[in-house]
Amino acid sequence: MKRLALFMTAAILPLFIFTACEKEGGTKGTINLSITDAPIDTDGISGVFITVSEVHYHTSENNWQVFEGYEGPMTFNLLDLQRGDSELLGSFELEAGTYTQLRFMLDAPVFGMGPQSTPGCYLEFEDGSTEDLFVPSGSQTGYKAVGQFTVPTNGEVDVTADFDVRKSVVKAGASGKYLLKPTIRLVVDNQAGQIAGGVSHIPDEKGIVIYAYKEGTYEASEADEPGMEETRFPNAVTSDMVDSEGAYHLAFLAPGTYDLVVVATTGGEFDEVLGIVEDILVESRKTTSVQINIEEL
Repeated sequence: MKRLALFMTAAILPLFIFTACEKEGGTKGTINLSITDAPIDTDGISGVFITVSEVHYHTSENNWQVFEGYEGPMTFNLLDLQRGDSELLGSFELEAGTYTQLRFMLDAPVFGMGPQSTPGCYLEFEDGSTEDLFVPSGSQTGYKAVGQFTVPTNGEVDVTADFDVRKSVVKAGASGKYLLKPTIRLVVDNQAGQIAGGVSHIPDEKGIVIYAYKEGTYEASEADEPGMEETRFPNAVTSDMVDSEGAYHLAFLAPGTYDLVVVATTGGEFDEVLGIVEDILVESRKTTSVQINIEEL
């Protein structure tokens, strides 16, 4: 069974969530909101499309408000937004203060309601076929994004929502339908760093995927066969597939120390964990270069 990952919700169904903690007396600032993605590690999928109908934010008064000026609906192929590429959803004026929740309203088919002729959220395969992305029942409460940002008085903050497709698109066992199980990470751009480098001595006929974990958080059991509608390496912060030139790029990482889990795949399916590169320091607005020699793991 193929497992992937994405995140979304039903037509006009709440997706990402941040919440406002404080306000600064009537003063305003601007949030420039973008989206990006970590790649899917399964062969055969050429596009993961989502349509964002509205974007909402949560206030300190415990109310949801619509971002005025959002020019939706907007459709994105998340697989075009990898390795540090992102796309701007819009620039929105907000009361100055700290926010921790936001949600996206997506035009997605509702699970159990049958296929739609023009679904806003769907998968595209290399053979040209498509499959709807359905929303599991019980998802109407919305999906949380993890992170925090502060809108400065008379200033701007650049925030990127990282949609991790690998975790958020799964295939249901009984129906065989593809489901949306959103996994979203918020990053303040001017605080983020990245890890990039090359991989050498890759075994013949093998693919390599690099998973970034916060220092000391990886457990060997995460490589075990996952349960129904789950995926391997669920606690990875982000991941990247090594390309044909042997290069990888892990973008939009919060400052801190990370471990890199190096995994071999065959035909897009998990094969084995080859080793771990530990204690990689990431600093704001800097690229940490890490070269990986498979023979030395």
